[in-house]
Amino acid sequence: MEAILLEYLWVLLVLVALEGLLAADNAVVMAVMVKHLPKDQQKKALFYGLLGAFVFRFAALFMITLLVDVWQIQALGAAYLLFIAFKHIYDQRKGKDHTIEPEATKGSGFWMTVLKVELADIAFAIDSMLAAVALAITLPHLDLFGIGEIGGINSGQFAVMLAGGLVGLIIMRFAAHKFVKLLANYPQLETTAFVIVGWVGVKLTVLTLGHEKLGILPYEFVHSAQWKLIFWGVLLGIVAVGALISVKKKKQTEEK
Repeated sequence: MEAILLEYLWVLLVLVALEGLLAADNAVVMAVMVKHLPKDQQKKALFYGLLGAFVFRFAALFMITLLVDVWQIQALGAAYLLFIAFKHIYDQRKGKDHTIEPEATKGSGFWMTVLKVELADIAFAIDSMLAAVALAITLPHLDLFGIGEIGGINSGQFAVMLAGGLVGLIIMRFAAHKFVKLLANYPQLETTAFVIVGWVGVKLTVLTLGHEKLGILPYEFVHSAQWKLIFWGVLLGIVAVGALISVKKKKQTEEK
């Protein structure tokens, strides 16, 4: 039981770190979206927008868990995660930035701005939710409080995915400025986050190929300790290399 709890805790920590890095950029965009409102309305617009987004995340997470064993959905999820990872790296190499200009929301009323914040968070949530699902569904079975299954997966896995989504919202609302500062000092970390998203996409691809209805990869391998060691070993390698490159580039920038 201790080993299972440690594995759950490790996945939750990875999700928190990933959500934090992804939420930082999202928070900057949302700050721009409410910039035209009076200061006393800016926080309210963000609060109401994120409250609605929380309801969506919970509903979407439940729907994803209902479909999580459908290999076509797994394949689409894997393709999407790989796409956004490669797109981010490609855009960065081309010198492109993903931003929303103030003109996009300038002149919008309070509730229209709330709606736009909500829609923006829903768009941002898709990648992090799919990453959470891909990380959580291969965790060992853990029945919390005798609840059993929720939407086709065990309650322990569902709790980890829900916690990851909640942490993402909390970070985006209250702690994003610290991640923004971290990304400003170490911009390479954002690319590292998207490389991790891509690697999680690879994991979901492997899970899809090992689905009982496809059988392209052995089911035993996909759920084996060997594959888990490979996955986590590579993930830790990505984090280590990303951190080293970020520190090195920061030093080079300071020396110029």
